[in-house]
Amino acid sequence: MRICATCGVEFSEPLPEVCPICEDERQWVPADGQRWTTTDELSAAGQQLVWTDREPRRAEIRTKPAVGIGQTAQLVTTDRGSLLWDPPGYHDEATARRILERGPVLAVAASHPHMFGVQTAWGDVLDAPVLVCASDAEWVGRSTPRVQLWEDVHELAPGLTLHRIGGHFVGAAVAHWADDETGRGLLLSGDTVFPNPDRRSLGFMRSYPNKIPLSAAVVQAIADRLAPLDFDRIVGNFGNLIDGDAKAVLEFSAARHIAWVRGDHDGETGIGAGR
Repeated sequence: MRICATCGVEFSEPLPEVCPICEDERQWVPADGQRWTTTDELSAAGQQLVWTDREPRRAEIRTKPAVGIGQTAQLVTTDRGSLLWDPPGYHDEATARRILERGPVLAVAASHPHMFGVQTAWGDVLDAPVLVCASDAEWVGRSTPRVQLWEDVHELAPGLTLHRIGGHFVGAAVAHWADDETGRGLLLSGDTVFPNPDRRSLGFMRSYPNKIPLSAAVVQAIADRLAPLDFDRIVGNFGNLIDGDAKAVLEFSAARHIAWVRGDHDGETGIGAGR
C-alpha cells in the first residue's frame, strides 16, 4: 500500500502514474510532481496522531504534522458502537486501541474521496467495514473485502445515519447524529457543506483549493436534501463547528450563495448593474 503525499489517500500497487484524486480539477498535483509515501516511512519520520476529546462521546483525531489534506477525523460513539468519520491518512496501533476501548466500531466512512485517507488500513486495525457511497466507488484507490458500498441512505445505528447529498462529489455525504451529546442533533458534514471561519455561515464549492463554486440550482438542491434532517450543530472536516442554529445558518448561507452566483449583488462589485 502507498499513500499519496498530497491528498493522503491510500492506493494499491501497481500505482497510477499520477494520483487520480489530485489530478482532478477539485484538487492539485504539486509542481514537482507526484509523490508517494507509506505508513512505515511516516512513522520513521516521527508522524503522530493527536486525540482531542471534544465531548464525552465525540473525539477528534488529526495528524501532526498534517498528512495530505490534514483532515480532522470525527469519532462518535453510540450505544451500539462508534463511527470513524473522514479517517486520517495515517494510522497507528495506539490510537486504534484507544478507539476500541469505546466498544466495537460500526464503520469507517468518509464524506467524499478527498477524505478517504487510509480507510481500509483503519478498517483492518479496527476490524470494521469501510463504507463508500456507491456513486463515488470509482475513486477508491485500494479496494479490499472490507469495502462495502451504500446508496442514498444507510443507517448505522438508531439515530446515526449516512445520507448522500451530492454537490462537491456525486456521492458527497453527511453523517447525521440525531442523538448527539446535546440532544439537538449534529451533522458531520466534511466539506459537503463547509462551516466557514466566521462560525455563522457555510460554503458550497465544487473545488475549495481551486475556488470553483457550485451553481445556484445545486446549492438549493443541497439545502433541500438537508432540510428534513433535525440538527442544530454542524462540524466540518477540520473540526470547524457551527455550534447552534445550524438549520437557520444553512438557509441563510444557501440564499446568500444563490444570490451572489445569480448576479443579485453585481452592483456591489464595481462591474455589474448599478456600478
